[in-house]
Amino acid sequence: MGKVFGAAHPKLRGSRARPADLPGCACLNSLTTPPALVSVPVEECSSHTPTHVHKPCALRMDMVRFVLNLLLASAAVLLGLTRASEMQVIDMLELHDARQSASAVGKMSGALGFVSDLYLVSTLRLPPKLGGVLLGVYNKGDNRKYLEVALMGKVNKVLVRYVRKDGKLHTVNLQNPGLSDGRTQSLILRVGGLQRNHLHMELYVNCRLADSAQVLPSMVQLPAEAESVEIRNGQKAYARLQGSVDSLKLALGGSIAKAGILTDCPFQGDTHFPNSGDHTKALIGQLIIFNQILGELREDIREQVKEMSLIRNTILECQVCGFHETHSRCEPNPCYKGLACTETREYPGYRCGACPDGMTGNGTHCQDIDECALARPCFSPEGCVNTAKGFTCEPCPVGFSGPLLSGLGVEFAKSHKQKCRDVDECAVLYKACVPNSVCINTEGSFRCGPCKESFVGNQTVGCFLRRSCATLGFNPCDVNAHCVIKGAARVSCEDNCVNTPNSGQEDADGDGIGDQCDEDADGDGIKNVEDNCRLVPNKDQQNSDTDSYGDTCDNCPNVPNGSQKDTDGNGAGDTCDNDIDGDGIPNVLDNCPKVPNPMQTDRDGDRVGDACDSCPEVNDPMQSDTDNDLVGDVCDTNQDMDGDGHQDSRDNCPDVPNSSQLDSDNDGIGNECDDDDDNDGIPDARPPGPDNCRLIPNPSQTDTNGNGIGDMCENDFDNDSVIDLIDVCPESAEVTMTDFRNYQTVILDPEGDAQIEPKWIVLNRGMEIVQTMNSDPGLAIGYTAFNGVDFEGTFHINTATDDDYVGFIFGYQDSSSFYVVMWKQTEQTYWQSLPFRAMAQPGLQLKAVKSRTGPGEYLRNALWHTGDTPGEVTLLWKDPRNVGWRDKTSYRWHLSHRPQMGYIKVRLYEGMTLVADSGVLVDTSMRGGRLGVFCFSQEQIIWSNLGYRCNDTVPEDYEFYRKQIHIRV
Repeated sequence: MGKVFGAAHPKLRGSRARPADLPGCACLNSLTTPPALVSVPVEECSSHTPTHVHKPCALRMDMVRFVLNLLLASAAVLLGLTRASEMQVIDMLELHDARQSASAVGKMSGALGFVSDLYLVSTLRLPPKLGGVLLGVYNKGDNRKYLEVALMGKVNKVLVRYVRKDGKLHTVNLQNPGLSDGRTQSLILRVGGLQRNHLHMELYVNCRLADSAQVLPSMVQLPAEAESVEIRNGQKAYARLQGSVDSLKLALGGSIAKAGILTDCPFQGDTHFPNSGDHTKALIGQLIIFNQILGELREDIREQVKEMSLIRNTILECQVCGFHETHSRCEPNPCYKGLACTETREYPGYRCGACPDGMTGNGTHCQDIDECALARPCFSPEGCVNTAKGFTCEPCPVGFSGPLLSGLGVEFAKSHKQKCRDVDECAVLYKACVPNSVCINTEGSFRCGPCKESFVGNQTVGCFLRRSCATLGFNPCDVNAHCVIKGAARVSCEDNCVNTPNSGQEDADGDGIGDQCDEDADGDGIKNVEDNCRLVPNKDQQNSDTDSYGDTCDNCPNVPNGSQKDTDGNGAGDTCDNDIDGDGIPNVLDNCPKVPNPMQTDRDGDRVGDACDSCPEVNDPMQSDTDNDLVGDVCDTNQDMDGDGHQDSRDNCPDVPNSSQLDSDNDGIGNECDDDDDNDGIPDARPPGPDNCRLIPNPSQTDTNGNGIGDMCENDFDNDSVIDLIDVCPESAEVTMTDFRNYQTVILDPEGDAQIEPKWIVLNRGMEIVQTMNSDPGLAIGYTAFNGVDFEGTFHINTATDDDYVGFIFGYQDSSSFYVVMWKQTEQTYWQSLPFRAMAQPGLQLKAVKSRTGPGEYLRNALWHTGDTPGEVTLLWKDPRNVGWRDKTSYRWHLSHRPQMGYIKVRLYEGMTLVADSGVLVDTSMRGGRLGVFCFSQEQIIWSNLGYRCNDTVPEDYEFYRKQIHIRV
């Protein structure tokens, strides 16, 4: 090494030449360039200043610094050897909550400050041509990828993304030989050089090196705040891995041999770091050698200083002779076209100006910046055109309007975005839809809806004024009658379906015949049984997605969606709506995709928002609810002292039955056990009360007319803006009218394939329900819970092809606890004889369900069976006439339930005739609950003109019943 860095030229060592010995300017031709001075050719010595003459000396000094730095680095390696060789292993599949994830991030952040290598070790199985994200470490705030490892089965690649130290995202492609072939495989990804200027990566598949990448940019350090970092693995990442992951571990430090142990790969021993003892001996030997080299360098540097003095003097003599170089480094101009060139003394002798705006480079070479890819300044990425020195945005797409945009440079592109605003075609286009019809503006387009109120027709034939009472400005007919104008001024109130219940009087084609009894409800010439849009005219019957709905009435015309469910009511079905609940959060990011919650509150951190979390304070990502009581299994205690259907931990009156859970003053104490419901300082009953407005704060107790009801709540006791006369719950501001549009489907025989699930259709603003399928036992349950209630409705079997159960539900608390009133047409043994034989008899029945097993075959057969089934169902009452219902006949029921004292009474009418009366029954199995309808193996059921009303008053016949019981006792 001494000869390489310090050897002097043989002509200059020993006998030294003086300037007087050199023949003037001819000295330049008589000297031979020494090997040690190759950085300064003698032929060009006159063009260099003395500062350039010292370059060889500077080279020697640089070498000294290099050796010293090498010694320090070696010492640092020795001191950190033990620490760096230790391996920390984090099992990524065991990170179940935020605390564990934060702990893992802390370990990673600490270890990355000193370890040289990290290893991602996994055992997995990928189906052919599939893949996904195996592991990702992200910033919670802006979703930056600190490290992401993705498997791409279609192209046989492993894609590694990470943030460089300059903040930009870097991507590394590693080839893998068929990792996604459906078999279990092992994978090791080594990321080395963490403490150096450049990274390198190695990919091992099934213990063999598959690919590697060298000289990669350094990786940015993880932030100190562990809570700002999120770890996602293949089991829970957004780009979910489409296979199975048996193990996933991250090893910090160590060697490839130690990493191989984690996945049973027999690599050779640790060659990267020998044991500490051998390394210490080797380092001492190197230090001795380096000490010798330093001695030689010291002598060589002294010789070089003398030689530099000789050459400096020689060059000065040459300059005195007038020897000057006339060549300019800027001629011809070596810089990019149009850039200024300035001569300098530093290598290479010139400096170029900065590259033009919109370009990047060193001035000598400039290349265009792709602003479209780096900043995305245009409204749509495909509308951005990258030009030679900038970008240009194409005009806004059809259906949008906005200015054009073009510019230079990334900073300009980031700070200027093309803005395209939706065009309201309904407002700007003349006759976008036929006159007197509804025009609905959508993003980038529009669609035409039905005719406006008081008009009939469609977009094909036009919309014309309906000759009905709607043109009068008032309706003189009953709510369930159809009002028409006959002649010049004669008003007639008619039922447009005389023999079929249709409380909403729906008439899609406006022909005076209700949809329920109209063979061609939409008037397009195609019978309902063959029409794929029963209520919307579509003669072509076009059906692009092959579901049962034609394109004209299909809310997802290109995606099959038999349910046609549209949660946010925006006209786009849930199946094809990227924001199902319409809260502005895309489904893939929404922690409650079917319940609006723009704030995305998630107190328990289980990625299920509080708005739809059945256990909002307990981490429960699975959201299982076995008993269908809207309380998740992980927090469901089933402890309910007062029997009102609310477990004690969630009951605002745990000792007093109050299924409605009303709490007018929101103080956490239900009205039933709060002696001041409105918290106005006036007790509800005791002095200085009673409060003349029990639910509305009125400390003044003003009562102008002296009728005992305060002015604050006169005619509207609950202050819900609905007068008490038409308010179905005058003492509950949360319930104003009967509405079953929001309901919960409960399947009572979810296992097996005995029959299909029911299909519910809700009409007349939630006051009519239709069930069309021959189904398993099922319930449609409203979400409103009641204390005392009166429940009535009309049911009608609109077919003559079946003879099974129809009924209604009250006191529903969960799928094992409810009351059911049910009616069978004929006697029949259930066709499934297991787990026990069930015999059904005709006649109206009232049953109390308290099932030990819950939904399944036991409860199914117990419901079918007429009589008691221990541990499942108790028969409270059966109509002694033992008569079944008749086809296409309407029956009206009236139920009174007062759960406080267990009072139950059911009456059934056919027209004005009372056909069944349960009399007074007393049962406290369920002290309140929700309402709904029930079907079991019966199709084409209509529950019409449904109505409920809150009522806690004690019926008169209850007192008579108590006296009779007292006399008997």
